[in-house]
Amino acid sequence: MFLKNIIRPYSTGCAREIVKFYYDFKSPYSYLALDSAFQLEKEYSVQVRFLPWAFRPEESFGGNLQERNRLNWNKVRYLYLDCRRFANERGMIIRGPERLFNSRLSLIAGLYADKNKFFPNYAQQTFQRFFNRQLNLENFEEITKILYENSTKDVSFEKFIQDFQTYVQNQGEQDYLNAEKEAEQDRIFGVPTFIIRDEPFWGNDRIEWVKKKLDSLKLKKT
Repeated sequence: MFLKNIIRPYSTGCAREIVKFYYDFKSPYSYLALDSAFQLEKEYSVQVRFLPWAFRPEESFGGNLQERNRLNWNKVRYLYLDCRRFANERGMIIRGPERLFNSRLSLIAGLYADKNKFFPNYAQQTFQRFFNRQLNLENFEEITKILYENSTKDVSFEKFIQDFQTYVQNQGEQDYLNAEKEAEQDRIFGVPTFIIRDEPFWGNDRIEWVKKKLDSLKLKKT
């Protein structure tokens, strides 16, 4: 069981514990947890795996916007109130989206960015623009533009578009389905969720418990 939770980079030969981080670009709490997820690799001998999980607001908050009852609207408003409290403490802006979005394309783009080693910049830009109401997560051109802006730009934009489109239609779809299966095995029900040796930590405010778990495993960098 232990062996599946570590990775051994060829560059150093040192074993690193795997920490899974499930996220969704339409989840404000995933946005709040993102920097903490990045910081883990700086403070601990771990590798964070960024795994997409499409949050389903229709299931959590009583259907589509027109179907929500008063109780569910009260719940949503309060959750965004807390989001803004967390965000204000850190100088971030989080504005609730004006409609429900399908984030599948942006999440597949996240897998593409991760494979090409520019996920952090892509993720930060995607979250920031979406929660400033400056990005449509369903728009291929907008998503591709963010990807290219944060890539190495060692090919033309036209070639980049072709490569990403091929990925979306082929391997990207399979990678996304594989992530869904892994999430089911990890019993994911919401995001953000950290997983350490099969133990879940749900919520952006669970980061201190995540660190305590890693401390107990003696993974703190010296």
